[in-house]
Amino acid sequence: MDITRTLASYLVDGEYGDLPAAVRHEACRALLNWLGCAIGGSRHQTVECALAAVRSFSGPVQAGVLGRGDRLDILHAALVNGISSHVLDFDDTHARAIHPSAPVLPALLAYAEWRAVSGKDLVNAFVLGVEAEERVGLSVFPEHYNIGWHITGTAGVFGAAAAVGKLLGLTKQQMRWALGIAATQSAGLREMFGTMCKSLHPGRAAQNGMTAALLAEKNFNSSDRAIEAARGFANVTSTRFDPRVITEGLGERYEILSNMYKPYACGLVVHAAIDGCIELARGHALVPEQIARVELTVSPLVLELTAKRNPQSGLEGKFSVFHAAAVGIIHHAAGEAQFSDEVVRDPRVAALRERVAAIEDRAMGRTEARVTIVLEDGRRLSRHVAHALGTLERPMSDADLEAKFRSLVGGILPEQRIAALIAACWALESLPDAGEIARLAAAV
Repeated sequence: MDITRTLASYLVDGEYGDLPAAVRHEACRALLNWLGCAIGGSRHQTVECALAAVRSFSGPVQAGVLGRGDRLDILHAALVNGISSHVLDFDDTHARAIHPSAPVLPALLAYAEWRAVSGKDLVNAFVLGVEAEERVGLSVFPEHYNIGWHITGTAGVFGAAAAVGKLLGLTKQQMRWALGIAATQSAGLREMFGTMCKSLHPGRAAQNGMTAALLAEKNFNSSDRAIEAARGFANVTSTRFDPRVITEGLGERYEILSNMYKPYACGLVVHAAIDGCIELARGHALVPEQIARVELTVSPLVLELTAKRNPQSGLEGKFSVFHAAAVGIIHHAAGEAQFSDEVVRDPRVAALRERVAAIEDRAMGRTEARVTIVLEDGRRLSRHVAHALGTLERPMSDADLEAKFRSLVGGILPEQRIAALIAACWALESLPDAGEIARLAAAV
């Protein structure tokens, strides 16, 4: 089967009117969540470093850096906003794999500032971009991820190319080329987790995907079978490529409906442990001095991804289940503040972190955990969290997402602007110019 051709045809033919109401609403939820993460991350050292490196090389001013006054060309704006939206590790995640918004929305919003795009067209392009990246990514998952590829970067480039290509009105041949140009730029290594490069992956995916679509618009060609060919993306990066994942149910099943939103600023796999620690600490009014040790029973994936025993920076702390448990108990929270350099190096947090142990249990789901806190007086307090807050089984409500948005954006934008942005995200489909959202998100 010509997988690349089939996917390209679906992307070109897909219309806003085809989208169910639930899918359109989920697109608005994803935008609100992603926008808060991007603005909230806009002052992070990672973003400062990125801007310092690329600002001098930006072309004509076309789009803004969210949460800041900087303006860049659309390719560099997509790069920096992609970095900013992922640096806190607070952005959305699919139930199986990939952070879907961070590679796609930076490209779309930059484009929407450059050329006027209706809210309806942006919603359609976003949903189609998510379909492309998720289906391509899931067709090679989990082997692709297990051998060390960061699938948000490697698959995300397909999403950005598809989404921007949709707005450009590419023909089916041009869309095939766009997917191929995206495929040959696919990149991202899990070795980079805990460093600034992790957030570079979706930023570069957004930039490279947009570049792919712009090149294809000018008839810059590529292989027509870039995904499924023997030396194409899927077979080069995985030994278990399943092409059916890409094509089955196109237009009937929408991957955006499997989107999840994080209440905590770290990897989803540790959220259940955080839930349990917060619930026990609050319920029993615990202080660290009472605690002899903390025992976590978790999925093997938790220790594969978050086993940093002694993190030295906030970014490293996001990949330490031991730190996540400690701040959950001490702070009753695990927001961005709890993953700052200062908190990671806090002696009180570090001391409790040393008393946290994690045990693998293959029967545990990746968003499940059992937390046992053993007190100095010998008492054992336990909590089993079957599904972490924010998962499909315990989703964050629209009101929860608004509260998260306000917590991330407060102090960066004035209250009046915050309220206007929230309203604009919920009213996205009725906006004649979706670029207004980016303009509202710029700091003055």
